[in-house]
Amino acid sequence: MEQRIPSPGLAVGTPGLGADSLTGADGIGTQEVTSGVGVLDKAALVLSAVEAGPMSLGELVARTGLSRATAHRLAMALQTHRLVGRDADGRFVAGPRLAAGSATAALWPLPWQVLQAAPTVLAELRDATGESTQLYVRRGAERVCVAAAESGSGLRDTVPVGAILPMTAGSGAQVLLAFVSGDDAGGGEAPGQGPRTGGVPAGSVFDEAVLAEVRARGWAQSAGEREAGLASVSAPVRGASGAVIAALSMSGPDGRLTRAPGELFGATVAAAADRLSLIAGYTRVSHVTTPSGLPADATA
Repeated sequence: MEQRIPSPGLAVGTPGLGADSLTGADGIGTQEVTSGVGVLDKAALVLSAVEAGPMSLGELVARTGLSRATAHRLAMALQTHRLVGRDADGRFVAGPRLAAGSATAALWPLPWQVLQAAPTVLAELRDATGESTQLYVRRGAERVCVAAAESGSGLRDTVPVGAILPMTAGSGAQVLLAFVSGDDAGGGEAPGQGPRTGGVPAGSVFDEAVLAEVRARGWAQSAGEREAGLASVSAPVRGASGAVIAALSMSGPDGRLTRAPGELFGATVAAAADRLSLIAGYTRVSHVTTPSGLPADATA
């Protein structure tokens, strides 16, 4: 049997770690076994803390026992690697890569390869359209942003990774509802021919007729649904079985996108979503793409 012996000077709760201890003030941050690599053990404390729920910096410091500067530095570094995210209130939360391999994986139903490719695909779509782009997954009555690429200048829609939005408004919500079957299997239907939704949530600003249109054309659009002056276009990302696993969205001011943004960018957004579907293992995509994954007229 393997015997685990902490390295000298790195035992939990001893002064060997210098300014920071691996035991939080309330004991929550205590680790039974250390790796012998101090910075790794401290990072593990941060990850364990955010797995428990959203944390402000002050709460993170209290829970881990780390100094404020160390906790902030590690959290920001982990955010770069998408192991930690930020919610709409700026609190630290479990990032998509952390959640995908944890007990909460069902809440982030995305294959690793999609999570890894999403930043590149979103950035290319942003550059081609000049608008901010996002990737959403459904979590019960909410949707969560798991990847984003913000437009660099001018008026823009900013949705940070980890942001939680309702399922009652916006083109992303329309997509995640329109292609849901009774057993959430997706039925393996091709884009534009998905199964019926299980119902429109109470208080939604759209109805079943809108979702039927989404299924018919393979993308959704909204203008002023989630926020006045904001327009968006979204399309489904499918897994290998054909089930819709995410919604890829593009959003920006309706002054640029107009009140019918899908007429301008529906095919472009659908092509980017198809690219992620291919990466996820779904081969029955219906939108013709260029080698870059976008329609030839994407920049028009």
